[in-house]
Amino acid sequence: MGRNFSSETERDKRFFITTPIFYVNAQPHLGHVYSAVLADASARFQQLQGVPQNQTLFSTGTDEHGQKIQQAAAANKSDVLELCNNVSERFRSLFDSTNVGYSHYIRTTEERHKKTVQSVFKTLVDRGHIYRGDYSGWYCVSDEAFLTDSQLREVTLPSGEKKLVSAESGHPVEWNNEENYMFRLSEFREDLLVWLKDDKRVQPKRFHQQLLTWLEGELPDLSVSRPSSRISWGVPVPGDEQHTIYVWVDALINYLTVAGYPDLTVWPPDVQVLGKDILRFHGLYWPALLMGAGLEPPHSLLCHSHWTVEGEKMSKSLGNVVCPWESIQRYTSDGLRYLLLRGGTPHSDSNWSEKQAILTLNVELADTLGNLLNRCTAPSLNPSQLFPPMSPEYLQQLPDAGLRLVELLNDLPDVVAKHYTEFNFYHGLEEIMATVRQANVFIQDEKPWELKNQPDRTKLDSVLRLALEAVRVAGVMLQPVVPSLASQLLDTLGIQQQQQYRSWQALSSVFDNPRESGLLDSHPLGPRRTLFAKIKA
Repeated sequence: MGRNFSSETERDKRFFITTPIFYVNAQPHLGHVYSAVLADASARFQQLQGVPQNQTLFSTGTDEHGQKIQQAAAANKSDVLELCNNVSERFRSLFDSTNVGYSHYIRTTEERHKKTVQSVFKTLVDRGHIYRGDYSGWYCVSDEAFLTDSQLREVTLPSGEKKLVSAESGHPVEWNNEENYMFRLSEFREDLLVWLKDDKRVQPKRFHQQLLTWLEGELPDLSVSRPSSRISWGVPVPGDEQHTIYVWVDALINYLTVAGYPDLTVWPPDVQVLGKDILRFHGLYWPALLMGAGLEPPHSLLCHSHWTVEGEKMSKSLGNVVCPWESIQRYTSDGLRYLLLRGGTPHSDSNWSEKQAILTLNVELADTLGNLLNRCTAPSLNPSQLFPPMSPEYLQQLPDAGLRLVELLNDLPDVVAKHYTEFNFYHGLEEIMATVRQANVFIQDEKPWELKNQPDRTKLDSVLRLALEAVRVAGVMLQPVVPSLASQLLDTLGIQQQQQYRSWQALSSVFDNPRESGLLDSHPLGPRRTLFAKIKA
């Protein structure tokens, strides 16, 4: 059919990012927080880059329909909607507790969403992309997924019995014979390949390649309904209440609901964040459904890997599921955010270790950054409690450690921006901490505790200013990652919210234009405080 899709240069000054909506059959876990914090950090970074907050659409929420929800409610002997209400509120509370600044929180049990789902379904029928047909095949209840033979593997149970399971998740499957509504997915292979021609469409690259590999294989039409006699908890097919719309179609359409469908003033999403276990749904089914409805697919997908615990898969049966509320209590909200973004690598599974978590926070936030701030604001070295001025003469005669620090500070804005833009926050944080470590080396070499005994404070003030400039730069760059802690740090430096010193733009050309950048000026510091208290093992 041949379609054109928008490029980065065609997009205006707004930002639309989504997380997947999270299934309410179980309580929130660490992986859910990681998805949400990844999206939140990206949204905050875009705002630092100049996107107005009121032009940022950031959606998250809960997926509340389907067979698993019916079964979970039955197992708990509770009302289905009551179960959904309780678990959805747990997700919302968790995201609020971790400073996830969503603009829209969507629940698939909302009436506005049900109307959107039925409207999109009817559009697909009217455009000839949905037909009534017989479906015979495998279905995985745990994954709410229809599977082909190539998506299965055989396992041997302890009893010796052989059983088929999903090759991807390992969950059991069952054979279904149903008369369902079918979506002509097979007709969209070429359009999907055109969409994926942009090698930045899906990041990291390995997941982009995974989609291309899937498109080389079979692409059968997709069953987009289930008999309501089997699945009653969902959205009825418009005009046919004997069928319930397939839960994944229902769930994916949430992104259109939050965008105000059918009056889409903002579309398509700039970035859709998702876990690798739902790549097929977001990377094949979702863009095809949108094309079928005459809408543009997402501009890009960010697919992240999973978290293991001490090298093992997180599992209820192993008893190693990390409780996010306990982690917040132990490490603080910002501490947990830092750990997830510092240790999370989207391209491969990341390992959660309590020992490493404590070491990371103590070494990087408490010691490397916190102690540098404390030293440079200590009344013994800085009795006037000023963000002191830099001497032009000192700037021209910097020692080697100072020259290296200035070099790092000059390069840092572009280097970190690139990593943040590519969702490699861990690389950005590595670069920030390397610069702060160099600032500590500089302080050690210049020995301000000896300079304080000289009658002229010019050199001491300049040394403190250069080190505090490194702290300021780190504070600005940490705002997307640890917003509360970064704000407290900048408050301590006396940098008010409305001042340009907190913006990303103010990080550039500081040393090339010292007078214009304010490097030669001073201002009072804010109240001193402990930036991050060390955590006991």
